Amino acid sequence: MAVVKLSKIIDVMKLENLTPEIDIKGIKITQPDINRPALQLAGYFEHYEATRLQIIGFVEYTYMEGMDEERKKEIYTKLLSYNIPALIYCRELEPDEMFKRMAIERNVPIFMTPKATSAFMAELIRWLNMELAPCISVHGVLVDVYGEGVLITGESGIGKSEAALELIKRGHRLVTDDVVELRKISNDQLIGSAPDITKHFIELRGIGIIDVKTLFGVSSVKDTQTVDLVIKLEEWDKDKEYDRLGLEEEYTEYLGNKLVCHSIPIRPGRNLAIICESAAVNHRQKKMGYNAAQELYTRVQNSLAKRREEEDE
Repeated sequence: MAVVKLSKIIDVMKLENLTPEIDIKGIKITQPDINRPALQLAGYFEHYEATRLQIIGFVEYTYMEGMDEERKKEIYTKLLSYNIPALIYCRELEPDEMFKRMAIERNVPIFMTPKATSAFMAELIRWLNMELAPCISVHGVLVDVYGEGVLITGESGIGKSEAALELIKRGHRLVTDDVVELRKISNDQLIGSAPDITKHFIELRGIGIIDVKTLFGVSSVKDTQTVDLVIKLEEWDKDKEYDRLGLEEEYTEYLGNKLVCHSIPIRPGRNLAIICESAAVNHRQKKMGYNAAQELYTRVQNSLAKRREEEDE
């Protein structure tokens, strides 16, 4: 199960620690959801998701401020009796002295951010979804081609890295070579990224490792990219029938998500970079509602219908 250390969240979200006396080293977050404890502050603790990060916004803050001392002590005691990973105050709001003292006694860390509550929650959930998403590693190359994430797969030595290098020279951007880390952000979206060790590197047989970012500049690389299309490179088989129209889409599956997949046969003289570019643009065009194969089929059908009409006359 994926986990995120609380210390990493603090660094990424730039949170201010209001309880530095509490040791947070062992605190880990296991789910991307958060909770605003408004109902709990009103006394309703059924179905309380205490294992989530707790966010205090302006509404919760003003409600807490309006309670009398006896009521505060009762609610604070019950709220902080749960195993809460952390409390985060938004809009630069700060807890009252009683709440802060009781939180320290029960080892519940409190943090503060100047960001508005809704904006902070959206940013935090998006980031946690990315960090805690199901992840697998696949063998291939991921390149951003005209905004489309093209995952190039195939056997070792078939020419994936060479195709990626040619695409980079043509102005496209490398995400990762050799190993692609795929994260399932939703049922419709996979995000690809590079392992930290091989980030921005390409291996070319006979030459070795090259640093794409250094050789071609920062505009030639990208950290993450949505995977939209898979191109599978394979050796040319003269006995195999290859799709020449593209009326029916072929798919491959990663982490339960289906992706359009094109099998490209390799022969000497075929320019893989141009093929990848054309596949990416064609895929983009289909998403915008135009299918060249369907247009050809329609023209053929219209031509046949016209001939029949002429023969009938």
